[in-house]
Amino acid sequence: MMRWSFRRPGFWQLVFALILGVGLYSTVVRFTGGLGASTALSDAFPWGLWIGFDVLCGVALAAGGFTLSAVVYIFNVERFRPIIRPTILTAFLGYALVIVALLFDLGRPYRIWHPLVMWNPHSVMFEVAWCVMLYTTVLALEFSPMVFERLRLERPLRILHALTVPLVILGVILSTLHQSSLGSLYLIVPEKLHPLWYSPLLPIFFFISAIALGCAMPIFESFLSYRAFRKRLEIELLADLGKVIVVTLAVYLVLKIQDLAGRGVLSRIVEPTYEGRMFLAEMLLGVIGPILLLSLRRIRTDHFGLFVSAVLVVLGFIMNRLNVSITGMEASSGVSYFPSWTELSVTLMIVALGFALFGAAAKYLPVFPEKERLPAPTLVEPPAVAVLRRPWIGTTPLVLILGGLFFIGAMGSAYSGLQHRERALATAPASEESEPEIADGLERFEVPPDVTFPQGEASPGPVTFRHASHLNWERPNCTICHHEPFRMLKAFGSVTASPARDLHDERHCGRCHDGRTSFSVKEECTACHRP
Repeated sequence: MMRWSFRRPGFWQLVFALILGVGLYSTVVRFTGGLGASTALSDAFPWGLWIGFDVLCGVALAAGGFTLSAVVYIFNVERFRPIIRPTILTAFLGYALVIVALLFDLGRPYRIWHPLVMWNPHSVMFEVAWCVMLYTTVLALEFSPMVFERLRLERPLRILHALTVPLVILGVILSTLHQSSLGSLYLIVPEKLHPLWYSPLLPIFFFISAIALGCAMPIFESFLSYRAFRKRLEIELLADLGKVIVVTLAVYLVLKIQDLAGRGVLSRIVEPTYEGRMFLAEMLLGVIGPILLLSLRRIRTDHFGLFVSAVLVVLGFIMNRLNVSITGMEASSGVSYFPSWTELSVTLMIVALGFALFGAAAKYLPVFPEKERLPAPTLVEPPAVAVLRRPWIGTTPLVLILGGLFFIGAMGSAYSGLQHRERALATAPASEESEPEIADGLERFEVPPDVTFPQGEASPGPVTFRHASHLNWERPNCTICHHEPFRMLKAFGSVTASPARDLHDERHCGRCHDGRTSFSVKEECTACHRP
């Protein structure tokens, strides 16, 4: 008589089942009730957690895949070959789950195929959509040898081995474009994104930070895989990845400081504002902390120390993407956004599915290298692959290789970002004070009355502030000034000034009238003070 054995599920299996059940319920709510019933989004704030976390962070998981693939297959640094498969698996799962997240976030998900036939090459979203589809296909092909080896299918393996280098080159191009284009997406909203995060270098920052995350993920996965399946990578390889993370984050930190100082907003980091505190937390947690830890050899050569450092990099990266997509956009929108429980449950479900799929692949597929492995079958390589496998390429230092990748990605992303920035500036109308322009704008926007500030003892004359001369008539936005420099005043109230309040400093009029954005308050007094 057959006896059925029942294994009691563990704690984490129960947690996974709970997250999956709640997420499936939220999925039903989303696709039956729409975005309004399942999210805290609105017309004023249309992008939230599903874009900031599920998409922006999910895409960056592929950075390690294209970086290490280029290091091994193009530059022939064979010692990093054991890391390739875990990073490829992470990249493939990351992009696959990004597509799932997009299906949740799109108002009409059944139209996700439209960019394939309805081309709009002037749109950043068009480039993003095509990169997602193409690079997901490339990652699927790079991931498939693990499945073919498990099924012992030799002929497809030979074909894919012959296509490895062309696939890697295509993947590097697509992923570089995509990592930077997500930053270019926010270049078209310079008046909405907070100055601590808005920058013409935003595509470059997205690209470099994605490289750091891509190098941290193999460390993170190796530690968890060892705890679950007793499979992990060699400590020497992980320690070298730690060195790469230090170099990458150091480059990111220097560029960030130079950019903030060059735009004159470095002092806003220490201002007692919500944005300033979130920016400090992001930099301390995800950049400065890992640099200090991984600079110590004792930390780099310890599995737990590497794991803690990788967790800090991952958390700092997540904070950066959420700050750009949510924290930095809240003030200009005029509303406060916090994701609903259904948004949170769907995100948790997607993350849990990612962990479960990675665990299943690590358990049943040859993802991590075994201690004793059969020699790989001898394959006839095409001439292009043989040329790329010359011995002198294998001796190239890893840092120089990554430096070359940084340079190529930075140049491409900078060009992409400047193109989108120039297009945005070209379409934005110049601010004019002529009465016909103002009269035309008054038909579309109700302008508050002029405000006359009280005259001080040493003042050459009273100052009358005219809203009409400070507005962008195409897209009027009051929160640019009324978020921090000035409180929102009553339309017909009296204006009083504190004796300690200096309207000339950088917190008030001096923020824009600094000699660069507009004329300086210290040089052209009579432009505002008129007797």
